[in-house]
Amino acid sequence: MKFFYKPEGTCSKDISFEVENNIIRNVRFQRGCSGGLRAICRLIEGKDIDDVIKMFQGIKCRGKETSCPDQLAEALLGFKEQYDK
Repeated sequence: MKFFYKPEGTCSKDISFEVENNIIRNVRFQRGCSGGLRAICRLIEGKDIDDVIKMFQGIKCRGKETSCPDQLAEALLGFKEQYDK
């Protein structure tokens, strides 16, 4: 199932991904630090959604209260809230 999320407080403007049997697939960020975000996408492809949330939740960037990885964790939590019932 494809999910879209609008991050707040980061350089990236959109996050999309699919989750199938709790496994993350096809992660894409629009804008942001291209190399770092592409690396994150590759690293989490095929990983369990709960493991990635634990890994990325609470990471901050340049004195901000959030970061692209933290916003990805928020997006994954949003997915779980909406579809994990």
